[in-house]
Amino acid sequence: MKKRIMLYMLLTAEAVIMIYPLIWLVGASFKSNDEIFTSLWFMPAHFDLSVYRKAWQTVTPYSMGHYFINTFKVILPKTLFTLVSSVLVAYGFARFDFPMKKGVFALFMGTMFMPGIVRVMPMYVMWSRTGFLDTYVPLTLPSLFAVEGAFVFMLLQFFRRVPKEFDEAARIDGCGTIGTLVYVLIPCLRPVLVSITVFTFLWTMNDFLEPLMMISSVEKYPLSLALRLSADSTGNGYEQNRIIAMSVIGLIPSVAVFAAAQRKLIGGITAGGLTG
Repeated sequence: MKKRIMLYMLLTAEAVIMIYPLIWLVGASFKSNDEIFTSLWFMPAHFDLSVYRKAWQTVTPYSMGHYFINTFKVILPKTLFTLVSSVLVAYGFARFDFPMKKGVFALFMGTMFMPGIVRVMPMYVMWSRTGFLDTYVPLTLPSLFAVEGAFVFMLLQFFRRVPKEFDEAARIDGCGTIGTLVYVLIPCLRPVLVSITVFTFLWTMNDFLEPLMMISSVEKYPLSLALRLSADSTGNGYEQNRIIAMSVIGLIPSVAVFAAAQRKLIGGITAGGLTG
């Protein structure tokens, strides 16, 4: 009993240490600029609620609502394209035989070990020559081609756990190849699909480099670039509390999505990625 109490106390202390920066971030958004740099305690001496109104307005001609809309113009199609393409590619590798299958699969999985920075310049040159720079096409269209090998691997591991007898039973009932996938296998994929959705949402929400390379108009900036733009020096100097308040507002969708899908997220990772 004493060991269990000590364990819970230790875990609680570690949890507080881990979450304190986030708590401080929320508290600092209500502080004055001077107090932010003079106090490590998260509670402000005086709550300044007006900072959130200023934060929503941003230092640009557009509000945070505008940048949220821009961000979701990327997130929604990218998530949909990633789900569809990853499922189809994993289904093909799991259920069908074709020439050079092992070599193609090894080459495809090898892309998982390639640093993302390596493909930035070739992608920039390609989209520049096709005339799609300063649009959302470079940020969404590649997702149609299952560019996230980790997601394909998660789905492939799950497909391998589903007996092929399910496919045969579906075909006896009149389902074709796509019908078997849609009506038999995809309903069983929900935990993995939730995991892919959450990861794609979080990664896209936090992505800074690719939008910076591909988008040049402030009007089309996603939230990550808007935050950086607001962190630049203005005529009044740095307004740290305003920038922190913008960061807190920007965190809300990510925290909400992660909290809502936490259980299925863990189940999806366990079912699709850690078994074989």
